[in-house]
Amino acid sequence: MNKITQLFNIQYPIIQGGMIWNSGYKLASAVSNAGGLGLIGAGSMYPEVLREHIQKCKKATDKPFGVNVPMLYPNIEEIMQIIKEEGVKIVFTSAGNPKAWTPFLKENGITVVHVVSSSKFALKAQEAGVDAIVAEGFEAGGHNGREETTTLTLIPMVREQIAIPLIAAGGIATGRGMLAAMILGADGVQMGSRFAASTESSAHDAFKKTIVATGEGDTQLTLKELAPVRLIKNKFYQDVQDLYANCPSKEALETLLGKRRAKRGMFEGDLVEGELEIGQIAGLIHDILPVETIVDNIMSEFTIARGELSTFDF
Repeated sequence: MNKITQLFNIQYPIIQGGMIWNSGYKLASAVSNAGGLGLIGAGSMYPEVLREHIQKCKKATDKPFGVNVPMLYPNIEEIMQIIKEEGVKIVFTSAGNPKAWTPFLKENGITVVHVVSSSKFALKAQEAGVDAIVAEGFEAGGHNGREETTTLTLIPMVREQIAIPLIAAGGIATGRGMLAAMILGADGVQMGSRFAASTESSAHDAFKKTIVATGEGDTQLTLKELAPVRLIKNKFYQDVQDLYANCPSKEALETLLGKRRAKRGMFEGDLVEGELEIGQIAGLIHDILPVETIVDNIMSEFTIARGELSTFDF
């Protein structure tokens, strides 16, 4: 057992990212049943919908699972109360100050992990008392930090600064990528894009097929004035770029974005006007597979790559 498998009482140091519109109880329970740690993505759920998913997840697995909570969520107090009432034991927080909710969660016997994009924020999270850190490079899909630090650079920098367990995220979807992250100093990995393209993901089939078709250079980080987000290039993305050509105000960008773009794209399958969030690693995802197969493939490749490394002739 390493620090991450020990912390969460899981078989493999693989965490499934709690992605909006992708991470319902079916995905979370499947990952946990396969030996990793599944996360329900609260960011796209109303409070009572989250409660329903937690209850269904408890019925679908007897293994540990958690909930990912963006702390800018408008119903954060209600969300945290539901997590407490339902006996969730692991919470990943993001998009906010870890000091805000870490004491409450720890007082209720909950293991807390915070997602960061820099060494500075990793230190702040450690000082706030979290149990582990997810350091996410800007290759990742969805909303990213403003620093634009790559995973290859970020992981050793964060490792140098913190003493608590470290989980690498951003641009990892294979066993070789997992091994590379751990050589850089991570104790485990968090994967989003690879699990978005799984049978159990709650994303629309059209979005899953688009992930598989996405190649090198087909995603871009944009909307930095609002909240940086990595998107697949489609008509909506191009509309954003056309607006940038006129030096738009923040208000103009907000008007174009509107509401529920991410739901339209990822959950409802609108590949034209929807917001399609995925990481650069999509270029290495060539199929939609059951979670159990994905985890088996990752661990098989990890084991082979580790063996090859041990016999490498320097």
